[in-house]
Amino acid sequence: MRSPLGRVRGVGSTGEATAHFWAQRMTSLALIPLSLWFVFAALTLVGADHATFKAWLGHHGNVLLMVLFVAVLFHHAQLGLQMVIEDYVHAEGAKLASLIAVKFAAVLCGASCALAALNLAYGG
Repeated sequence: MRSPLGRVRGVGSTGEATAHFWAQRMTSLALIPLSLWFVFAALTLVGADHATFKAWLGHHGNVLLMVLFVAVLFHHAQLGLQMVIEDYVHAEGAKLASLIAVKFAAVLCGASCALAALNLAYGG
């Protein structure tokens, strides 16, 4: 016979849930103005050629906002997928492999998009 406290001991909170919760909320708040900027920019560039887009992205503020948008977007997506994996994948090995794959994919895709934006803005 074990008490209720004895049954849950060792399975308590690690404090990570609160940080994850706030990170997800802060990235979603940051995505509101960044998404509005991105949609407005995309609508104003409809029909623009490559040189026009490159000149537009070459402005310091635009490339900065684009890199911020990409970084926050992929971080927010990774946080959301992490929550889904933790809630619905029950096998520990599959859960760990999925979490690592999602983290690497988010970093790889985010870095690739940011590098592309910087290369287009400042490179050849």
